[in-house]
Amino acid sequence: MNTKDVLHDLRTKNGLSQEELAEKVFVTRQAVSRWETGETIPNTETLKLLSELFGVSINTLLGSPRKLFCQCCGMPLEDEIISRERDGSFNEDYCKWCYADGEYTYSDMDDLIDVCVGHMAGEGFSEEQARAYMKDMLPKLDYWKRHEELGGGEKFEELKRQLIDEFNALNIEGMPKVEKLNALVGSFVNLEYPTPGGRTVKLLNDGATYLGNQLEGGPDGRCFGILANTDFLLVASYEKDGKNPELLLYKKR
Repeated sequence: MNTKDVLHDLRTKNGLSQEELAEKVFVTRQAVSRWETGETIPNTETLKLLSELFGVSINTLLGSPRKLFCQCCGMPLEDEIISRERDGSFNEDYCKWCYADGEYTYSDMDDLIDVCVGHMAGEGFSEEQARAYMKDMLPKLDYWKRHEELGGGEKFEELKRQLIDEFNALNIEGMPKVEKLNALVGSFVNLEYPTPGGRTVKLLNDGATYLGNQLEGGPDGRCFGILANTDFLLVASYEKDGKNPELLLYKKR
């Protein structure tokens, strides 16, 4: 699709007139009309406003002229998994697993490879093939080329170490020692916990990124799930595939 078609579709899907859209992004109705006829395209600052308004990347607004890939893990990027800055704006260089809340989540390439291999091994790759592919591909990506210049995720690694210490200090019976935390998107780990009233409740934001892990070897073959961010620690137990979850602890930091 061309930019003119993308903008027209987004405006109409959101129930906005040309006048209403113009008011929201501080331009005239005539400017919106010229966008939708293809006479002009929005300038950079207006594209940022439109991106925020419609919740899509600038790449999408421009008709997807580029194929976006995460410059840390190599994953193809679509709007749903593109990372965001602290102010909510898109960062179109990274997925939300590799960059969250203005911080890089990986400083050790081997840690990232371990996480990716775990996913790829179930998608037609052997573990050996997946590991060889990632070791060849990752050094070619911008993040790893500029790792030291970009800060290398040291702040995020320090947060991980602090959270690991806090989880281990909880001394929850039967829970294995926490050794590692990975970046996890809320929609994958947002379990529904039963309440005393017979209802269920979710505690996480599907679109947010958390730090966590699954620890196996709990009582009766159950797993422990741990999740955290700068605000809280969460510990749950559950059966295989997240069945019959039980919330063990939710603690503000």
